Amino acid sequence: MSLCSISMVLEEEIVPMADPIEGDERSGIYPSTASRMQWSQWQLLDSILPTGGFAHSFGLESAVQSRLISSPEDLETFIIHVLDNTGGLLLPFVYTATKSPDIETWHKLDQMLNATLTNEISRKASMSQGSALFRVAASVFTEIPSLKTIRDASLGSKNISCHHAPIFGLICGLLGIDAETSQRAYLFITLRDLVSAATRLNLVGPIGASVMQHRISALAEGVLGRWIDRPAEEACQTSPLLDVVQGCHSYLFSRLFCS
Repeated sequence: MSLCSISMVLEEEIVPMADPIEGDERSGIYPSTASRMQWSQWQLLDSILPTGGFAHSFGLESAVQSRLISSPEDLETFIIHVLDNTGGLLLPFVYTATKSPDIETWHKLDQMLNATLTNEISRKASMSQGSALFRVAASVFTEIPSLKTIRDASLGSKNISCHHAPIFGLICGLLGIDAETSQRAYLFITLRDLVSAATRLNLVGPIGASVMQHRISALAEGVLGRWIDRPAEEACQTSPLLDVVQGCHSYLFSRLFCS
């Protein structure tokens, strides 16, 4: 059979893919809105989503070079403190943005968090990840046109810093993720990125990292229980030492991470 004949056969047999939003009229398959939303919700937590989270160690690299971490036990303690600090400082912004996913609330939360973060390193990391997340979400989750509308309306504003936590909450709210799940998800991605950073710093192997992440997840649920559903006005720093250590990141002689 000639290449031309093969091409003709393939053209007859290949059925064009149905639009994922509109469904398939021939088969009568129409995915529900809830089903489509679940795919988007899972993708938001996927490590392959290019939001820049893996470029940051949450101060872990600085803590290692400062000799605050010298054993697996020290590493676990550090991660738990970061999670608790995230719960006290950032979960309130995620919660408030999820409950009111509109441009006015987001602008207010962004400005509040910008004033709250006194550490220049963590502030820049939050802005970098938030900007990347918003850009990617507006391009990927086209079923939520308000994402692009809000982003376009805010671009170029000198009063908007695009901090990560409020943007994450905003996206969760627009994707239909409930407040509890959005807060748990934020702790999950923090734990995920911390364990990934530890692996790349050769503090733990891949299998050991997975075991550690699974073990710490039970403690992370306890962190969620302590800080869940608090308004942004109650945000607080729980581990000042972490702030100091991360602030020293720019003074390291050699650096693998941005923060």
